Amino acid sequence: MGWAATAFLSSVTAWGQARGIEEEKGDSALCPLQLEKAQEQLQSSPPRRRRSPGRRMKMPGEVIREGELEKRSDSLFQFWKKKLVVLTKDSLSLFPDGHKRARGKELGFHSILKVDCVERTGKYIYFTIVTTDRKEIDFRCPDQSCWNASITMALIDFQNKRAIQDFKSRQELEQAAGSPERRLARAP
Repeated sequence: MGWAATAFLSSVTAWGQARGIEEEKGDSALCPLQLEKAQEQLQSSPPRRRRSPGRRMKMPGEVIREGELEKRSDSLFQFWKKKLVVLTKDSLSLFPDGHKRARGKELGFHSILKVDCVERTGKYIYFTIVTTDRKEIDFRCPDQSCWNASITMALIDFQNKRAIQDFKSRQELEQAAGSPERRLARAP
């Protein structure tokens, strides 16, 4: 498990302990076995092909997880609506009424800041996805499904890969821009 995932797990455990949530053996809000399985799937999967710019949403061939989640509506009454959810290495796609044929909404991980407010009740796990424009989207899933853990692990993996790419490209730019200056500074 990577350092980011380990840090996440320890922060969530501390959060639960601060609120008096006790972990019983085999009964955790994070489902450690599914966390581990999701991380293995992320690490063992091949790189995803590039999207074609002309299409609004393209379902990639590689799906980490697919299933049903409930999303709280933005309306005045805030009903819970069932959605078919497809999790990939770089997005979370939501389809209304459980049909992939219908037009779906794609939440790219580049537009998600974090998975927040994980709370466990007797029947459901409630969690919030916070986007880069500070919009909060509330979800709930059955206690044993652990969607929050799968989404969090995929998001951490995406953010780690993006940070590495940013670092490498910044390093290459500095080396390319800094090479002539360094030579001139060393010349007698």
